[in-house]
Amino acid sequence: MKKNVWDKSIEVEENAYYWNEKPIIIEAKKFIKQPDYIHVDLFSGCGGFSCGFEMAGFKSVLAVDIHPPSLETIRLNNPFATTICGDIQKVSEKNLKLYLNNKVPTVITAGVPCQGFSLANRKRKENDKRNFLFNEFIRISKSIKPDVVVLENVSGLVSTGKGRFKKDISKAIEKLGYEVFFSMLNSSHYGVPQTRNRVFFIGIKKNSNWLFPNKTHGEGLKKIINVGEAILGDLPSLKNNEEKSNYNNAVLTKYQEIIRNGSKILKNHKSPNHPEETIEKIKNTKPGSPMYENFKQRIRLNKNEPSPTQICGGIRPQFQFGHPTQPRGLSIRERARIQSFPDTYFFSGGIVQGRVQTGNAVPPFVAKALATQIKNYFNGKKLNGINSEKYNLELF
Repeated sequence: MKKNVWDKSIEVEENAYYWNEKPIIIEAKKFIKQPDYIHVDLFSGCGGFSCGFEMAGFKSVLAVDIHPPSLETIRLNNPFATTICGDIQKVSEKNLKLYLNNKVPTVITAGVPCQGFSLANRKRKENDKRNFLFNEFIRISKSIKPDVVVLENVSGLVSTGKGRFKKDISKAIEKLGYEVFFSMLNSSHYGVPQTRNRVFFIGIKKNSNWLFPNKTHGEGLKKIINVGEAILGDLPSLKNNEEKSNYNNAVLTKYQEIIRNGSKILKNHKSPNHPEETIEKIKNTKPGSPMYENFKQRIRLNKNEPSPTQICGGIRPQFQFGHPTQPRGLSIRERARIQSFPDTYFFSGGIVQGRVQTGNAVPPFVAKALATQIKNYFNGKKLNGINSEKYNLELF
């Protein structure tokens, strides 16, 4: 009898690349000068948090993840980050402490696996084992005692378990000795060409008067960046299964100028290898509309709108979005731009694993906004920003 792959009683298929053996530590280059601010990236993925924190002046010194291609990506882009590859439940606090300096202001971030909470997950369920990995974030934070902790997850966390996970996470952080602040941020409000809603928990020392960073884009502010401004013009067109490493021409938009970041060689710009029926499917789909009746989130992008939330697209060779003007799926470089990774950031592992990395990442521009606000807090500056929901243990 054929199994129903959407049956919630059947465990979700795991990425075959995951490293479940003894954790592997690859030490980084040593700093000549001690950093002013240190960042530790748990559940790091390919380094969205790290990239954004580095933009804000932090030094990301340690990354932990179970996905080897993601950590290779981090090492290629940040030779000063030590990586620990393996199941975080097998990683000891002692190993982590070897690479930290308690005298330097330290932030731990965690993009805890979100698939169990995700509204895009058709097998979403309250007791998904991935929903409890935040306990490892708490265990490590308790041992390291950073000045600030940041936890990110999908908007579905708020409703899963009738809000139980939101309360449990807040309680656990509060019991570590932090005030806990919570907000949902839309990436498009921080210069990312994507309407990606994510929740953020900030644990910070008592009486901090924390505020989340002000929006920079939206009504009354800078115009929200659309897909066309991000990927059309300077990136060359691609035929099926074609790769190009030269830019088409000079930048056409301010966003492209920023995201190029001085890059001279175009990286990760290869189109997927589609069967002919897929090419026809994309070609005949109106931009902004779903390409498949049963998968409404798989659309052909509209160049005049920001992208919907980009996800990893599963662990098989499928694609999520169709290109707005060409009959193909997106290259990894185009996906990276939609996430606000600079063009200088290279993704290891090929197209499928590149989709996993770019889809799971925290947009660097959002991470940069948070990191800049945290740095202002460290420097004793008065914070300007968005009022957030403050967690109060007595309410629960």
